[in-house]
Formats: sequence, structure tokens, C-alpha cells
Amino acid sequence: MELRHLRVFVAIAEERSFTRAAERLWVAQPGLSTQIRRLEAELGVRLFVRHRRGVDLTEAGELFLERARVALVAASVAAATGRDLEAGLSGALRLGLATGARWSHTPGLLALFTRERPGVEVTVVEAHGGTLWRDLREGRLDAMLAPVTYASGDLRSLDLGAEPWVALVSERHGLAGTGPLTADMLQGERITVTGHRDGAGFDRAVAELLRDLDIDALLVRGAPEPALHACVSEGAIALTTAPCAFGAGVMARLLQPSRSLPFRLLWRDEAPSPALGAFVQAATSCVEHGPPAQRPKLVAVA
Repeated sequence: MELRHLRVFVAIAEERSFTRAAERLWVAQPGLSTQIRRLEAELGVRLFVRHRRGVDLTEAGELFLERARVALVAASVAAATGRDLEAGLSGALRLGLATGARWSHTPGLLALFTRERPGVEVTVVEAHGGTLWRDLREGRLDAMLAPVTYASGDLRSLDLGAEPWVALVSERHGLAGTGPLTADMLQGERITVTGHRDGAGFDRAVAELLRDLDIDALLVRGAPEPALHACVSEGAIALTTAPCAFGAGVMARLLQPSRSLPFRLLWRDEAPSPALGAFVQAATSCVEHGPPAQRPKLVAVA
């Protein structure tokens, strides 16, 4: 049984006539009759009852019509696989998100992309930027979103804009409160860094920020990001950008004077897959026209 047999059968069943089905399919009527006889012989049932005005479906024919239509739709979907892949409507995308600092529009971009490309399977990996940078270069990731400190000459990039630095402090800390933190208020404080070789890019960004603001602080190694708020609760201060959530008893305060950290989307310098190309287009649109949803205002949360 071939797909052409199913198409012939469905045409005859819908037209209720061999003659009209032959006209619809642009084939000779005898050929249709031959194919239906072979189909009936293969199935072991009669599909049509013939009469002067045309044909009617038998009970077996009614059941076979339902299944034939389902099979033809499935075949059409399967045949579109190549076109969908080429158009970036299906496929897979492995995206790395660097921990430590965030680009505020990441959630909106991911929501927009998955809504517009529901056939693309998106896998998000969160890790130190150095880990992601290595995985990207070795082909285990398709792209990564990170501060510019992880850029490389052999990678393509899209500038995403900059995010203001904020300080995460415990509500029990002496610097807890509302309004910005001035540089002199951070003098001598304990500032967390990753202390990890793959987090060196972020640690360097923190050190450069402190140097730029002429802040003399004590850099202490903190726990990985899922446990970062525990370090803050114990009295250390974490410098970051666009925190999407705070732990219990932790608040965010802007810095004064304000400083920002620029972000980029990075991918390998080669022809991107259609899914990756579509994601780069979505990110470009987000940068040029703004995110699909406005970022909530930064507030202190206890």
C-alpha cells in the first residue's frame, strides 16, 4: 500500500464518483479502478458499493476513510520536516546563560522565541561563563549569553546592551535600606566573587568595577549561585545585574555613581543552524525594538 493509493481512495470517497475523482486527480479513470481493486484485495474488504450515480462507502470504507485521512496528514507533516528545519520552525537550540550577572531581557526573549518557534526544542544551560565559553567553542552549545568579558575573536557576537550593577545585601546588614549605595559606603566591605577558574571573567568584572569606583573592599570566595543568597545572608555583599529573584531576607540596592555591565550573545563563527539563526534574529529584534514585556522596576524585597 502506497500513499498514492490512499490519495486515490480519499478522492473517490469525497467525490462519490470515479469519474469526478479522475478529473480531480488528472488521471485516467481505468487507472483508478485498477488501484482500488488492488487496495480492496490487499485489505480483504470492499470499500465501495457501485451504482448508476457513482459509489457509496461500505462500513469498512467509512472506517478506512478516517484512517486514510489521518495517514495522509501525518505523511504531509513528515514531508515538511526538511522545510521546517530550513525555516527554523523546528530543530534544537542549546543556549548557555552565564551565572553571576544577568541580562534583564533574557526571560522575555526566551518566552518570545518559544512562542514563535514552538517546534524548536530549547535547552538552557546555566554555568560559569568560562564553562559555557569552552562548551560553545567545542560544539556542545549553539550560543551563549554572557557579559562581554567572555567575548572572543573567533566567535560571532551580538551586542545586547548594558545592565546597571546592583548590590545584594541582607536586611540585617548595616547597609540595608532604600535608595542607592554610594561608593564610600562599600569601603572595607566583604564582596563575594566566584573564586572559580571558569568564573574568572565575572570576578574580573567585579574587580574592575570596584577599581573604577575607587572602592577598597575585601574579596571573598562565595558559594555557587544557587547558594549565593546564603553568603549574603551571612553578611557578605554580592554585586550583580538584573537579579530576577531574591532569597528571603535579601534586598537589592543600586550603586551611585551608576555603572553598567554590557552583555553579548555569542555563537561560533560558522554558518548557524536555522534554529540558531532564528534565535539571533529574535535577539536582534529584542535589541532594536525592545523586549515583548517591560522589565519590572527594581525594588527592595525583604
